[in-house]
Amino acid sequence: MGAWVTVPGLLLLYFLTNTLGVTPLVAGLALLVPKVIDAVIHPVFGTLSDREARGRGHRRGMMRWGLLLGLAMVAMFTVPGGLHGTPAALWVAGFYIIGNLCFAAFQVPYLTTSSDLHVGYHERTRVFMVRMVLLTVGLLAAGVVAPILVADEQRDSYTRMALVFAVVMAATALVALRGVRRLNATCGFREPAAHSQSVLADLRLAWADRDFRLLVISYLFTGATTHLVLAAVPFYAEHVLGRSGLTAVLMGAFLGPAMVTSPLWLRLSRRIGKQRGLLLAQALFVLGTVTLVVGDRIPTALTVVVVVLLGTSFAGLQLLAFSMVPDAVAAAERRRESRAGAYTGVWTATEAVGTAVGPYVYSAVLAVGGFAAAVDGESVPQTAGAVDAVLVGFTVVPAVLMSIAWLVQRRCALDRAA
Repeated sequence: MGAWVTVPGLLLLYFLTNTLGVTPLVAGLALLVPKVIDAVIHPVFGTLSDREARGRGHRRGMMRWGLLLGLAMVAMFTVPGGLHGTPAALWVAGFYIIGNLCFAAFQVPYLTTSSDLHVGYHERTRVFMVRMVLLTVGLLAAGVVAPILVADEQRDSYTRMALVFAVVMAATALVALRGVRRLNATCGFREPAAHSQSVLADLRLAWADRDFRLLVISYLFTGATTHLVLAAVPFYAEHVLGRSGLTAVLMGAFLGPAMVTSPLWLRLSRRIGKQRGLLLAQALFVLGTVTLVVGDRIPTALTVVVVVLLGTSFAGLQLLAFSMVPDAVAAAERRRESRAGAYTGVWTATEAVGTAVGPYVYSAVLAVGGFAAAVDGESVPQTAGAVDAVLVGFTVVPAVLMSIAWLVQRRCALDRAA
């Protein structure tokens, strides 16, 4: 999962604008439209996952479709040599849609696992902490290795990079399938309610849950913010800091802390609750992005330190927000309204929208600033306005989006009920 989240999120916008000669606005649309389609599919997969759970006593059948994800990644980054501009964007978008469908088939039932298990409030956080640490290994490996493999910005390099990660993704998906099977056998399987009639009925039920609705809206802005930052890192490194080689360093600084600080966020949540911990993580992210608005006027080492702060808050954002989803399912179950797959489908649809909206917002900022596209990594001079757009999109815009997420999250009372 970490490879699929990171590689397209980090490289696709840059690949489209700097290798395929796609203008920023068209490139943003090529990333946005597949995610909009993806968001529509996720709730459907949530309902289908619940039906499979009731019929088979597990959700692993749908997960197996995720084994095809690597093939979609290879095709997405293997654009025929004669395609540039809009035709190339259409090729990428088409295979991005196919890949997102494979990913949704794996992700929805996979993330529902913690809601299916007979475990309690803190144990659900612990399950997600282990997941978060290993997910971060994938995020970090992809975030550091992928830019190195495509440093020359040539098409063949992107294909080779995709092949490497396709093999890794297939192998780790098999491990995940085995792990879910063992967890279900060890902790028991909580079968979803049998009275689900349709996808729309499931959506209405999930959206009527006030605290879950607030959590979803807050995470929509949170996900958009973090994926905007992810997509902006290569642009910030090259055009603001003046060193494209810093992309891998900044990605390491952003994702590395999650492996160390996730257990600390778990311990903090035991003391103050997940709600307060999540609000703290959001506030730290705002502080970090505002600090970076000074651009290259501070030493590079200090920039890396601030990115480490962002990575630390990112760990809390992911762990605590995700671990509150099964809490919402458990609260619904106490009201005899439990449909874990439906809740997870809404949640992953929200995540899909956020991953698309973030890069699209950034591409729109670049377009307003007059950022010039390039082909096969050729050097294209950028205006001062374009460089300012790169900086503002990486700092001010994320700060505003995360502040909105914080304001919405403050109204959530899920922890109070727990």
